[in-house]
Amino acid sequence: MNKTPARLLLALSLFAAGCGRQNANPNAEAPPPAQVEQEQNGAVVQVDHPEQIALATATARSARSELPVTAVVTPDVARNVPVVSLVSGRVVEIHARLGDTVQKDQLLLKIRSDDISSGYSDYRKAVADEQLASAQLDRAKDLYAHGAISMNDYQIAQDAEQKAKVDLETTGEHLRLLGSDPDKPNIYVEIHAPVAGVITDQEVTDASTVQAFGINPFIISDLSYVWVVCDVYENNLASIRLGDTADIRLNAFPDRVLQGKVSNIGAILDPNLHTAKVRIEVQNPGQNPGENPGMMRVGMFATATFHGQRQETHTVVPATAVLHLHDNDWVFLPTPDRKFQRTQISLGAALPGNMQEVLTGLAPGAQVVRDALTLENTVEQ
Repeated sequence: MNKTPARLLLALSLFAAGCGRQNANPNAEAPPPAQVEQEQNGAVVQVDHPEQIALATATARSARSELPVTAVVTPDVARNVPVVSLVSGRVVEIHARLGDTVQKDQLLLKIRSDDISSGYSDYRKAVADEQLASAQLDRAKDLYAHGAISMNDYQIAQDAEQKAKVDLETTGEHLRLLGSDPDKPNIYVEIHAPVAGVITDQEVTDASTVQAFGINPFIISDLSYVWVVCDVYENNLASIRLGDTADIRLNAFPDRVLQGKVSNIGAILDPNLHTAKVRIEVQNPGQNPGENPGMMRVGMFATATFHGQRQETHTVVPATAVLHLHDNDWVFLPTPDRKFQRTQISLGAALPGNMQEVLTGLAPGAQVVRDALTLENTVEQ
């Protein structure tokens, strides 16, 4: 069999196939181009009837700059009066406790003291010595009148009697200073309140011991005026001056605004926080010494707002225009294509008339949706 024609046909077919590949369009064999779909902006919302959405115009408000800081109520140390024990001994009775309101001369505690026993012993000895010296002076006077003794002996008797009187007066005054009556021997000492006020510190309990001029058993504070002490960062110290007024809002009474005056700006900063202690003196409403503790109580948390000297202009919108979402604050702005853009803002103070101050994120004159929560609920539905 002749294989030449078969081989020739095979070669011709291979040649034709190669030529076909050279003339093929490479673009026809490439994959189709990718089509990218634009993701919808979640901050832009659209409603069916945007003309029915009520809008409001943001206005401008000019006011002095404000600096709010946290604070705590403390006693005025100039109005703290320590209750001092002049004797050492053991407490046998306590008639007042921490936080009690006390009157001046009210009995606070009773102490059994050996100091009183020693004081009475010295007093009785002084009485005996004075009686002896007085009798010797009378005898010396009679002897001197009859020429039995010299003038010198008579003067010595006078000197002894005068010294005995001094000792008697001194020991008696010492007992009275310790709170005891020299004519009524008693081993107990009663300690009374030196002033009217509130007991803000107590260092004694039943059967405890007290040292003379040691730790004070009590501290009584006059809370008619108190201190509001706050920490201010060094970057904000330039906006606070001595004598400036500050608004005080207690956490317990947020609707009540009190006013105080800056009386001290700390000269030493906290090395870790870089804050200075600022002290504000405030009159305590409803407080009368010895009657009631007043509205401001020691240890209460408060917010102090300082008013600066420069004027600042901020934006004001209706409070209903603000949407609180994901720990942030937002307003809705209308767009030219009849949609609404959600924009983040930072809030300032709440203003009368259900208005809200906006510090950043919105300029005066801008249009905002009056009821942001209603719009947000409509979109979610």
